[in-house]
Amino acid sequence: MTVSRSPGAARTLRGELRALVTPGPRMADEWACVASVLLAILLAHMLGATMVAWAAFTAFVLLKSDVGETLLRGVMRMTGTLIGSLLALAVVPYASGSVAVSMTAAALVGAVGLYGMITARRAYAWLLFGLTFEMILLDKIARPDLDTLDFARTRLLEVAAGTIACTLVSLAVGAMAGKRWWMDRKPPPDRMRWHPQAARHAAQAGLAIATLPLLHALFRIPELPQAAVTIMAVMIVPVAGIGKSGFVPVTRRLLHRAVGCLAGGALALAVLLLAQGSVPVLVAGTCLGIVIGRHIENGLPEVTYLGLQFTLTVLVVLVPDSYADAQIWPAIQRLISGLVGMAVLEPVLLAWHLLVPRHKTDARAADAPNNE
Repeated sequence: MTVSRSPGAARTLRGELRALVTPGPRMADEWACVASVLLAILLAHMLGATMVAWAAFTAFVLLKSDVGETLLRGVMRMTGTLIGSLLALAVVPYASGSVAVSMTAAALVGAVGLYGMITARRAYAWLLFGLTFEMILLDKIARPDLDTLDFARTRLLEVAAGTIACTLVSLAVGAMAGKRWWMDRKPPPDRMRWHPQAARHAAQAGLAIATLPLLHALFRIPELPQAAVTIMAVMIVPVAGIGKSGFVPVTRRLLHRAVGCLAGGALALAVLLLAQGSVPVLVAGTCLGIVIGRHIENGLPEVTYLGLQFTLTVLVVLVPDSYADAQIWPAIQRLISGLVGMAVLEPVLLAWHLLVPRHKTDARAADAPNNE
Protein backbone atom coordinates (compact mmCIF):
# COMPACT_ATOMS: atom_id res chain seq x y z
CA MET A 1 0.00 0.00 0.00
CA THR A 2 2.76 2.41 0.89
CA VAL A 3 4.60 1.78 -2.37
CA SER A 4 1.50 2.30 -4.48
CA ARG A 5 0.78 5.65 -2.87
CA SER A 6 4.32 6.99 -3.15
CA PRO A 7 4.22 7.96 -6.86
CA GLY A 8 0.93 9.80 -6.32
CA ALA A 9 2.31 11.64 -3.32
CA ALA A 10 5.45 12.57 -5.26
CA ARG A 11 3.36 13.88 -8.15
CA THR A 12 1.22 15.91 -5.76
CA LEU A 13 4.30 17.43 -4.16
CA ARG A 14 5.82 18.30 -7.55
CA GLY A 15 2.53 19.83 -8.65
CA GLU A 16 2.32 21.96 -5.50
CA LEU A 17 5.91 23.16 -5.94
CA ARG A 18 5.19 24.16 -9.54
CA ALA A 19 2.01 25.95 -8.49
CA LEU A 20 3.99 27.89 -5.90
CA VAL A 21 5.90 29.71 -8.66
CA THR A 22 3.18 29.74 -11.32
CA PRO A 23 1.30 33.03 -11.80
CA GLY A 24 -2.43 32.63 -11.29
CA PRO A 25 -5.24 32.96 -8.75
CA ARG A 26 -3.39 31.02 -6.04
CA MET A 27 -0.28 33.13 -6.33
CA ALA A 28 -2.40 36.30 -6.33
CA ASP A 29 -4.12 35.20 -3.13
CA GLU A 30 -0.84 34.30 -1.42
CA TRP A 31 0.82 37.62 -2.18
CA ALA A 32 -2.35 39.51 -1.29
CA CYS A 33 -2.03 37.87 2.14
CA VAL A 34 1.54 39.12 2.34
CA ALA A 35 0.42 42.67 1.53
CA SER A 36 -2.45 42.44 4.01
CA VAL A 37 -0.20 41.28 6.87
CA LEU A 38 2.51 43.86 6.19
CA LEU A 39 -0.06 46.67 6.07
CA ALA A 40 -1.63 45.41 9.31
CA ILE A 41 1.77 45.46 11.02
CA LEU A 42 2.29 49.06 9.93
CA LEU A 43 -1.19 50.12 11.08
CA ALA A 44 -0.81 48.34 14.42
CA HIS A 45 2.38 50.26 15.14
CA MET A 46 0.70 53.51 14.13
CA LEU A 47 -2.28 52.81 16.42
CA GLY A 48 -0.08 51.92 19.36
CA ALA A 49 -1.15 48.28 19.69
CA THR A 50 0.97 46.22 22.08
CA MET A 51 0.58 42.80 20.46
CA VAL A 52 1.32 43.41 16.82
CA ALA A 53 1.25 39.71 15.94
CA TRP A 54 -2.49 39.62 16.71
CA ALA A 55 -3.09 42.31 14.08
CA ALA A 56 -1.07 40.18 11.64
CA PHE A 57 -3.18 37.12 12.57
CA THR A 58 -6.35 39.10 11.89
CA ALA A 59 -5.17 40.35 8.50
CA PHE A 60 -4.18 36.83 7.47
CA VAL A 61 -7.27 34.89 8.53
CA LEU A 62 -9.83 37.48 7.40
CA LEU A 63 -8.64 38.03 3.84
CA LYS A 64 -11.03 36.56 1.28
CA SER A 65 -11.37 37.12 -2.44
CA ASP A 66 -14.70 38.86 -2.09
CA VAL A 67 -14.46 42.31 -0.47
CA GLY A 68 -17.91 41.98 1.06
CA GLU A 69 -17.03 38.68 2.70
CA THR A 70 -13.75 40.10 4.00
CA LEU A 71 -15.50 43.14 5.47
CA LEU A 72 -18.30 41.03 6.97
CA ARG A 73 -15.80 38.74 8.67
CA GLY A 74 -13.94 41.78 9.95
CA VAL A 75 -17.12 43.25 11.43
CA MET A 76 -17.93 39.92 13.06
CA ARG A 77 -14.41 39.67 14.49
CA MET A 78 -14.68 43.21 15.87
CA THR A 79 -18.16 42.58 17.26
CA GLY A 80 -17.22 39.30 18.92
CA THR A 81 -14.04 40.81 20.37
CA LEU A 82 -15.95 43.84 21.71
CA ILE A 83 -18.74 41.81 23.34
CA GLY A 84 -16.28 39.30 24.79
CA SER A 85 -14.17 42.15 26.17
CA LEU A 86 -17.16 43.90 27.74
CA LEU A 87 -18.33 40.70 29.39
CA ALA A 88 -14.81 40.03 30.64
CA LEU A 89 -14.51 43.53 32.09
CA ALA A 90 -17.75 42.92 34.02
CA VAL A 91 -17.05 39.35 35.18
CA VAL A 92 -13.29 38.85 35.43
CA PRO A 93 -12.66 41.16 38.44
CA TYR A 94 -14.97 38.90 40.49
CA ALA A 95 -14.22 35.55 38.86
CA SER A 96 -10.42 35.69 38.85
CA GLY A 97 -10.21 35.63 42.66
CA SER A 98 -12.19 32.39 43.03
CA VAL A 99 -11.26 29.07 41.46
CA ALA A 100 -14.86 27.84 41.50
CA VAL A 101 -16.27 31.01 39.92
CA SER A 102 -13.50 31.20 37.30
CA MET A 103 -14.06 27.54 36.37
CA THR A 104 -17.79 28.13 36.00
CA ALA A 105 -17.34 31.31 33.94
CA ALA A 106 -14.72 29.71 31.70
CA ALA A 107 -16.92 26.67 31.07
CA LEU A 108 -20.12 28.59 30.34
CA VAL A 109 -18.67 31.23 28.04
CA GLY A 110 -16.44 28.74 26.23
CA ALA A 111 -19.35 26.38 25.62
CA VAL A 112 -21.69 29.15 24.44
CA GLY A 113 -19.05 30.61 22.12
CA LEU A 114 -18.26 27.23 20.55
CA TYR A 115 -21.92 26.27 20.18
CA GLY A 116 -22.54 29.53 18.35
CA MET A 117 -19.49 28.96 16.18
CA ILE A 118 -20.65 25.58 14.89
CA THR A 119 -24.37 26.37 14.57
CA ALA A 120 -25.00 30.11 14.09
CA ARG A 121 -25.00 32.11 10.86
CA ARG A 122 -22.72 34.76 12.40
CA ALA A 123 -20.44 32.00 13.62
CA TYR A 124 -17.21 33.99 13.57
CA ALA A 125 -18.54 36.58 16.01
CA TRP A 126 -19.50 33.84 18.45
CA LEU A 127 -16.02 32.33 18.24
CA LEU A 128 -14.24 35.64 18.93
CA PHE A 129 -16.66 36.36 21.77
CA GLY A 130 -15.64 33.14 23.51
CA LEU A 131 -11.94 33.39 22.70
CA THR A 132 -11.62 36.99 23.90
CA PHE A 133 -13.35 36.29 27.19
CA GLU A 134 -11.24 33.21 27.88
CA MET A 135 -7.99 35.00 27.07
CA ILE A 136 -8.74 37.93 29.37
CA LEU A 137 -9.96 35.68 32.21
CA LEU A 138 -7.04 33.26 32.07
CA ASP A 139 -4.47 36.01 31.57
CA LYS A 140 -5.84 37.73 34.68
CA ILE A 141 -5.60 34.47 36.65
CA ALA A 142 -2.00 33.95 35.55
CA ARG A 143 -1.07 37.63 36.02
CA PRO A 144 -3.14 39.23 38.81
CA ASP A 145 -1.59 42.65 38.06
CA LEU A 146 -2.93 42.61 34.48
CA ASP A 147 -4.83 45.76 33.48
CA THR A 148 -7.88 44.13 31.88
CA LEU A 149 -9.17 47.40 30.44
CA ASP A 150 -5.88 48.05 28.67
CA PHE A 151 -5.76 44.44 27.49
CA ALA A 152 -9.24 44.75 25.97
CA ARG A 153 -8.40 48.11 24.39
CA THR A 154 -5.25 46.90 22.68
CA ARG A 155 -6.98 43.74 21.47
CA LEU A 156 -9.62 45.90 19.77
CA LEU A 157 -6.90 48.06 18.21
CA GLU A 158 -5.14 44.99 16.84
CA VAL A 159 -8.34 43.60 15.36
CA ALA A 160 -9.16 47.00 13.85
CA ALA A 161 -5.68 47.25 12.26
CA GLY A 162 -5.97 43.78 10.74
CA THR A 163 -9.52 44.36 9.50
CA ILE A 164 -8.69 47.70 7.87
CA ALA A 165 -5.59 46.24 6.24
CA CYS A 166 -7.23 43.18 4.70
CA THR A 167 -10.24 45.20 3.50
CA LEU A 168 -8.00 47.74 1.75
CA VAL A 169 -5.92 45.00 0.15
CA SER A 170 -9.03 43.11 -0.98
CA LEU A 171 -10.40 46.31 -2.54
CA ALA A 172 -7.11 47.10 -4.27
CA VAL A 173 -6.58 43.62 -5.70
CA GLY A 174 -10.20 43.39 -6.81
CA ALA A 175 -9.91 46.75 -8.57
CA MET A 176 -6.71 45.72 -10.35
CA ALA A 177 -8.12 42.36 -11.41
CA GLY A 178 -11.44 43.83 -12.52
CA LYS A 179 -13.25 40.80 -11.13
CA ARG A 180 -13.32 38.51 -8.14
CA TRP A 181 -9.74 37.37 -8.11
CA TRP A 182 -9.84 34.04 -6.30
CA MET A 183 -13.20 32.33 -6.08
CA ASP A 184 -16.90 33.08 -5.90
CA ARG A 185 -18.49 34.07 -2.64
CA LYS A 186 -19.74 31.10 -0.66
CA PRO A 187 -23.47 31.09 0.10
CA PRO A 188 -24.36 31.99 3.70
CA PRO A 189 -25.04 28.97 5.91
CA ASP A 190 -28.63 28.08 6.70
CA ARG A 191 -29.99 28.83 10.13
CA MET A 192 -29.77 25.83 12.40
CA ARG A 193 -32.24 25.07 15.14
CA TRP A 194 -31.34 23.58 18.51
CA HIS A 195 -28.87 20.78 17.92
CA PRO A 196 -28.20 18.38 20.83
CA GLN A 197 -25.03 16.92 19.30
CA ALA A 198 -23.54 20.39 18.90
CA ALA A 199 -24.57 21.27 22.45
CA ARG A 200 -22.90 18.12 23.78
CA HIS A 201 -19.77 18.89 21.78
CA ALA A 202 -19.66 22.46 23.10
CA ALA A 203 -20.22 21.24 26.65
CA GLN A 204 -17.21 18.93 26.31
CA ALA A 205 -15.09 21.91 25.29
CA GLY A 206 -16.45 23.90 28.22
CA LEU A 207 -15.60 21.08 30.62
CA ALA A 208 -12.03 20.92 29.29
CA ILE A 209 -11.59 24.71 29.56
CA ALA A 210 -12.98 24.66 33.09
CA THR A 211 -10.04 22.53 34.23
CA LEU A 212 -7.52 25.24 33.31
CA PRO A 213 -8.10 27.58 36.30
CA LEU A 214 -7.93 24.53 38.59
CA LEU A 215 -4.66 23.38 37.03
CA HIS A 216 -3.20 26.84 37.55
CA ALA A 217 -4.29 26.89 41.19
CA LEU A 218 -2.83 23.44 41.87
CA PHE A 219 0.27 23.30 39.69
CA ARG A 220 0.82 26.77 38.17
CA ILE A 221 0.51 25.26 34.69
CA PRO A 222 1.71 27.83 32.09
CA GLU A 223 0.16 29.07 28.85
CA LEU A 224 -3.45 28.81 30.00
CA PRO A 225 -4.93 31.47 27.64
CA GLN A 226 -3.48 29.85 24.53
CA ALA A 227 -4.47 26.41 25.84
CA ALA A 228 -8.08 27.62 25.90
CA VAL A 229 -7.67 28.96 22.37
CA THR A 230 -6.34 25.55 21.30
CA ILE A 231 -9.32 23.74 22.81
CA MET A 232 -11.89 25.97 21.14
CA ALA A 233 -10.09 26.04 17.79
CA VAL A 234 -9.63 22.28 17.41
CA MET A 235 -13.24 21.63 18.44
CA ILE A 236 -14.51 23.55 15.39
CA VAL A 237 -15.71 20.65 13.25
CA PRO A 238 -18.83 20.29 11.06
CA VAL A 239 -21.86 19.27 13.08
CA ALA A 240 -22.39 16.32 10.76
CA GLY A 241 -18.85 15.16 11.53
CA ILE A 242 -19.13 15.23 15.31
CA GLY A 243 -20.60 11.74 15.52
CA LYS A 244 -20.45 9.91 18.83
CA SER A 245 -17.90 12.15 20.50
CA GLY A 246 -15.92 14.18 17.99
CA PHE A 247 -12.85 12.30 19.18
CA VAL A 248 -11.50 11.35 15.75
CA PRO A 249 -11.84 14.69 13.86
CA VAL A 250 -10.69 16.72 16.87
CA THR A 251 -7.66 14.48 17.43
CA ARG A 252 -6.76 14.93 13.76
CA ARG A 253 -6.94 18.72 14.16
CA LEU A 254 -4.80 18.54 17.28
CA LEU A 255 -2.19 16.57 15.35
CA HIS A 256 -2.25 19.05 12.48
CA ARG A 257 -1.94 21.94 14.94
CA ALA A 258 1.13 20.36 16.56
CA VAL A 259 2.80 19.54 13.23
CA GLY A 260 2.04 23.01 11.85
CA CYS A 261 3.52 24.65 14.96
CA LEU A 262 6.66 22.52 14.74
CA ALA A 263 7.15 23.20 11.02
CA GLY A 264 6.43 26.92 11.34
CA GLY A 265 8.72 27.13 14.35
CA ALA A 266 11.51 25.42 12.41
CA LEU A 267 11.27 27.94 9.57
CA ALA A 268 11.06 30.86 12.02
CA LEU A 269 14.14 29.60 13.89
CA ALA A 270 16.08 29.31 10.62
CA VAL A 271 15.12 32.88 9.72
CA LEU A 272 16.12 34.16 13.18
CA LEU A 273 19.53 32.50 12.93
CA LEU A 274 20.05 33.85 9.42
CA ALA A 275 18.83 37.36 10.25
CA GLN A 276 20.97 37.99 13.33
CA GLY A 277 18.75 40.97 14.09
CA SER A 278 18.42 42.20 10.48
CA VAL A 279 14.92 43.62 10.02
CA PRO A 280 14.82 43.13 6.19
CA VAL A 281 15.68 39.44 6.61
CA LEU A 282 13.00 39.03 9.30
CA VAL A 283 10.42 40.68 7.04
CA ALA A 284 11.50 38.53 4.08
CA GLY A 285 11.18 35.42 6.25
CA THR A 286 7.69 36.54 7.30
CA CYS A 287 6.67 36.89 3.65
CA LEU A 288 8.06 33.44 2.83
CA GLY A 289 6.18 31.85 5.72
CA ILE A 290 2.91 33.49 4.67
CA VAL A 291 3.26 32.32 1.08
CA ILE A 292 4.11 28.73 2.04
CA GLY A 293 1.39 28.46 4.67
CA ARG A 294 -1.32 29.96 2.46
CA HIS A 295 -0.21 27.74 -0.41
CA ILE A 296 -0.75 24.67 1.77
CA GLU A 297 -4.16 25.97 2.84
CA ASN A 298 -5.32 26.61 -0.72
CA GLY A 299 -4.02 23.44 -2.36
CA LEU A 300 -4.12 20.55 0.10
CA PRO A 301 -7.58 20.21 1.68
CA GLU A 302 -6.52 17.30 3.89
CA VAL A 303 -4.03 19.51 5.75
CA THR A 304 -5.61 22.96 5.49
CA TYR A 305 -5.49 23.45 9.25
CA LEU A 306 -1.81 22.48 9.31
CA GLY A 307 -1.08 25.25 6.80
CA LEU A 308 -2.91 27.80 8.94
CA GLN A 309 -0.98 26.81 12.07
CA PHE A 310 2.29 26.91 10.15
CA THR A 311 1.66 30.53 9.17
CA LEU A 312 0.41 31.68 12.56
CA THR A 313 3.51 30.23 14.25
CA VAL A 314 5.76 32.05 11.79
CA LEU A 315 3.88 35.28 12.51
CA VAL A 316 4.04 34.95 16.30
CA VAL A 317 7.84 34.63 16.10
CA LEU A 318 8.76 36.97 13.25
CA VAL A 319 6.24 39.74 14.04
CA PRO A 320 7.27 40.86 17.54
CA ASP A 321 6.21 44.16 19.04
CA SER A 322 9.80 45.28 18.45
CA TYR A 323 12.11 43.62 15.93
CA ALA A 324 14.92 44.02 18.42
CA ASP A 325 13.10 41.47 20.61
CA ALA A 326 12.52 38.76 17.98
CA GLN A 327 13.10 35.31 19.51
CA ILE A 328 11.93 31.71 19.17
CA TRP A 329 10.30 31.58 22.61
CA PRO A 330 6.76 32.52 21.34
CA ALA A 331 6.77 29.45 19.08
CA ILE A 332 7.76 27.27 22.03
CA GLN A 333 4.98 28.85 24.09
CA ARG A 334 2.49 28.15 21.30
CA LEU A 335 3.56 24.51 21.17
CA ILE A 336 3.38 24.17 24.97
CA SER A 337 -0.11 25.67 24.99
CA GLY A 338 -1.18 23.17 22.36
CA LEU A 339 0.13 20.30 24.46
CA VAL A 340 -1.64 21.62 27.56
CA GLY A 341 -4.88 21.96 25.61
CA MET A 342 -4.46 18.46 24.24
CA ALA A 343 -3.75 17.05 27.71
CA VAL A 344 -7.03 18.35 29.15
CA LEU A 345 -9.26 17.89 26.08
CA GLU A 346 -8.35 14.39 24.92
CA PRO A 347 -9.35 12.62 28.17
CA VAL A 348 -12.77 14.30 28.06
CA LEU A 349 -13.37 13.23 24.46
CA LEU A 350 -11.92 9.76 24.93
CA ALA A 351 -13.98 9.06 28.05
CA TRP A 352 -17.17 10.04 26.24
CA HIS A 353 -16.14 8.06 23.16
CA LEU A 354 -15.54 4.89 25.16
CA LEU A 355 -18.22 5.09 27.84
CA VAL A 356 -21.28 6.60 26.18
CA PRO A 357 -23.32 4.35 23.87
CA ARG A 358 -23.71 5.41 20.26
CA HIS A 359 -26.87 7.39 19.53
CA LYS A 360 -28.68 7.75 16.27
CA THR A 361 -27.36 10.60 14.19
CA ASP A 362 -29.56 13.66 14.39
CA ALA A 363 -31.47 13.91 11.11
CA ARG A 364 -31.02 17.66 11.07
CA ALA A 365 -27.21 17.51 11.20
CA ALA A 366 -25.61 19.94 8.78
CA ASP A 367 -22.22 21.36 8.02
CA ALA A 368 -20.87 23.96 10.40
CA PRO A 369 -20.50 27.57 9.19
CA ASN A 370 -17.33 28.44 7.34
CA ASN A 371 -14.36 28.89 9.63
CA GLU A 372 -10.66 29.10 9.41
